[in-house]
Amino acid sequence: MELVSDVKLFSGQNSRYLAERIVDYYGQPLGDMSIERFSDGEFQANIKESVRGAYVFFIQSTFAPTENLMELLLMIDAAKRASAGYITAVIPYFGFARQDRKDKPRVAIGAKLVANLLMAAGANRIMTMDLHADQIQGFFDIPVDHLKSEGIFFEYLEDLDTANLIFASPDVGSTKRARVYAQHFDCGLVICDKYRKKANEIAEMTVIGDVEGKDVILVDDIIDTAGTLCTAAQALIDKGARSVRAVCTHAVLSGPAYERLEKSVLTELVVSDTIPLKEKSEKIKVVSTAKLFSRAIRNTHEHRSISALFVEKRKSTYSK
Repeated sequence: MELVSDVKLFSGQNSRYLAERIVDYYGQPLGDMSIERFSDGEFQANIKESVRGAYVFFIQSTFAPTENLMELLLMIDAAKRASAGYITAVIPYFGFARQDRKDKPRVAIGAKLVANLLMAAGANRIMTMDLHADQIQGFFDIPVDHLKSEGIFFEYLEDLDTANLIFASPDVGSTKRARVYAQHFDCGLVICDKYRKKANEIAEMTVIGDVEGKDVILVDDIIDTAGTLCTAAQALIDKGARSVRAVCTHAVLSGPAYERLEKSVLTELVVSDTIPLKEKSEKIKVVSTAKLFSRAIRNTHEHRSISALFVEKRKSTYSK
């Protein structure tokens, strides 16, 4: 007997704001589930409708606190034990991705540990966006759909005056990402080389390339304390840039981030909605990933290719 191929979409508590936008584009309401809490803070995932044989999608970013990750694991386990046919974890922001290698003695590789946990819980597929390092896909022994945010940002940036535009990487690690933007807009690329003495503290920033009189757009995947971006922006202005904007997919924005942004020379920070903003700021513009994720979910369920969603230069993929 064939398994029922119904689609069921569920959301974790702290990603509901995005999940509701995704299902609105998808044309189907969120499934009925709850997170029940005990008096000591322990919680339990409770799916309140049948998922037997269904294609189940759990939408949950794993930003801080780590309860979001634990909640996702419990939801996946609940669906597996309820005989779901196929379970996909939709993780717009994949937490712990910065721990992708052993860069010093006696440290954990957090991204690999999270991959193991998701597979052990029962996930059959992972859908995420802009991993901090592409090689994290190799940590999984199940399919990983690694969506790119470039398309949604391209649409926004194309409305700007691009005659004097140049793109910049805030550090050497983001050069490949910034180059995609530079190639799309057929303009130059510069690199800001940073040196750290310890985490979240920059000792020195060097600009490689000419930005005299240019409108610069910095490109990165994550903005956390905003130290790197704000320092890079100031270095670019000091080198003669006319203005500096920044595009970052995941707005972690912790610690002094908002204060730094307000005091910085950045004209604007453009981010996606993979993580909800903690505060409002006139400098921050949010573009939504909901339509892209809804299309990826539909293509996955209908066994259609989603490779077109990975092609950065095809604006039509994102705007239709």
